Amino acid sequence: MTETHTDLTQRFIFETADIRGEFVNLSHTLLETCRPHAYAPGVRKLLGEMLSATALLTATLKFEGKLILQARGDGQIPLIMAESTHDRKLRAIARGAEQATSENFSELLANGQLAITIDPHQGKRYQGIVSLQSESLASSLDSYFEQSEQLGTRLWLASDGERTAGLLLQQLPATINKDMASRADQWVNATTLAETLTVEELLSLDADVLLHRLYHEEEVRLFDPSPAQFECSCSRERSFNALASLPTNDLESLLEEQDHITIDCEFCTMQYRFTEADLGELLVHASPTQH
Repeated sequence: MTETHTDLTQRFIFETADIRGEFVNLSHTLLETCRPHAYAPGVRKLLGEMLSATALLTATLKFEGKLILQARGDGQIPLIMAESTHDRKLRAIARGAEQATSENFSELLANGQLAITIDPHQGKRYQGIVSLQSESLASSLDSYFEQSEQLGTRLWLASDGERTAGLLLQQLPATINKDMASRADQWVNATTLAETLTVEELLSLDADVLLHRLYHEEEVRLFDPSPAQFECSCSRERSFNALASLPTNDLESLLEEQDHITIDCEFCTMQYRFTEADLGELLVHASPTQH
């Protein structure tokens, strides 16, 4: 088998049905996400699924900004999140997961909630929330779309901690086929065939091979892939702005304890170091006026 092309999303449409789809593979992105952290195997797998799901959902939207997928619970992972910009720059993190040992979804995220946040550069921020009552992230997302009043959407996710991939199918408004019964049959057929996918097929096959294996009796048009990659949005400027939001007395107290303030990025572990000289102007401007 030839080497799988990785770190991309790829759109496809059914020529004779109002159904579109997205495929994602994020192997290097997952490795870069996990590289700075000592995550257990179960956490790495779930982070992979979160990354794939976020990339798939972002690919269905027409906006500039970012999409954030976040799950909280009282299981072994208190919080796990992934985010993707509109141009597929991704990052993810699991907080408080140092003692996580399970690879079972319901144990990692017991009694949890899943939030999908769309944060556009322009326009209003949107957030939808659903309870994590399913046995997988994919089925939890399926439940989210079932509860919303949107068109049918299904996801299939796979991750082994080193590789991650996913498939999304979504119904479109009636344009090609306006017969409701026929549309329903086409949707059932497409999703039933996707259910036959194995984890290894999803992880190891390129989109063209996978789609031919599933839908060789259908007319499916596959578009050119779009690159995806790990990229952290932290910066020295953003760290400085975070310090600027603190009261002056807090900054002065921190500088009295040591000769600098260090801000660590929890996603990529990059460190930003600020001395009193770096913050001098900030301290002057933030100080109250003397009378």
